Amino acid sequence: MRIFLMNPILVAAAFSLTLQTTLSAETIVGIAGPLTGNVALNGEQQDLGAQRAILDLNEAGGLLGETVDFVSVDDACDTEQAIAAANRLIAANVSMVIGHLCSRTSIAASKLYDAAGIIMISPASTNPAVTEAGLEGVFRTIGRDDAQAAVAATFILENFADHAIALLHDGNTYGKGLVEGVKAELNAAGKKEALFATFEADQESYSAVIAEVVAAGAGVIYAVSNGVNDAALLTRQLKEVMPDVVMISADSMAGDGFSLIAGEAAAGTFFTFGPDARLASRAAEVVNSFRDEEFYEPEGYTLYSYAAVQAWAQAVEAAGTTATPDVILALRSGTFDTVIGDIGFDEKGDVTGIDNFVMYVWGQSRYAQVE
Repeated sequence: MRIFLMNPILVAAAFSLTLQTTLSAETIVGIAGPLTGNVALNGEQQDLGAQRAILDLNEAGGLLGETVDFVSVDDACDTEQAIAAANRLIAANVSMVIGHLCSRTSIAASKLYDAAGIIMISPASTNPAVTEAGLEGVFRTIGRDDAQAAVAATFILENFADHAIALLHDGNTYGKGLVEGVKAELNAAGKKEALFATFEADQESYSAVIAEVVAAGAGVIYAVSNGVNDAALLTRQLKEVMPDVVMISADSMAGDGFSLIAGEAAAGTFFTFGPDARLASRAAEVVNSFRDEEFYEPEGYTLYSYAAVQAWAQAVEAAGTTATPDVILALRSGTFDTVIGDIGFDEKGDVTGIDNFVMYVWGQSRYAQVE
């Protein structure tokens, strides 16, 4: 088995070969996320993080003395494709799934995994409904949007309370839920938005919603979409019309794809994400291996995906079996040494042991935590 950088155009062809090579393995991990479409850059982070973790696990002796393999499937951040992807993983007899990335696809697929007795750990789905459904085998290594909304709203109130604010989302589960959460937090604090609007995702021009922002006189924009392309193009086009506007967004922007598309307009854009695990000493060896061996920067969801594999593998070792009920019990009762910290999971499957979200700001080509 090898780890490789995914070219989304080649994923469909590569999958059939991957499936053939993994079906004979005793323990198989499924990796499910968007490898095509406008969320593919974030999907690549998840996919490569999981692949690297499995490779490192095998090089360290495997799991319960056996080699672990993987099957990687593309859901394109689409609900119907996620259901098809989940059924492919179930048919491949995977022991667990890393994914899905988008909240709406996690919500749809988790029901199928639960019925099939398969554990799902998402490193990226932040909508509260992912774990509020009460499914025993559903976990995540990233925080929830109710916490993310609170961090964003507090930042806005502390720094831009006197600015008119526009709240924008793409109509999808993640964007809509998070922006509604920020609205609720702001309104509870007495801050009323100047505009609450929806824009259509994956467009070349966002002139219609930009016209609404201009008409509302907003100086601060809180906008969330699943696709980093949307955030980047919206930011670039907004700043052409309103050079001084302040852009604030969320965790889907944690990757260099944003600055590549937004260009100079990226500078000064704020977003929330979990603590940057790349800076932790415990992650140094893994980070260096990505950079030196794969020529890949493990930003965004990469290490959160790696940590999901680590937590599951340690739970399997503690349980002494890959049997789902025993591993679930170990996941819910244990603490796991991962690249993102010593983590556990609460009764709902939400991650514990790490700070959920902090604020970052983009420079011209890099982002840094706001102190």
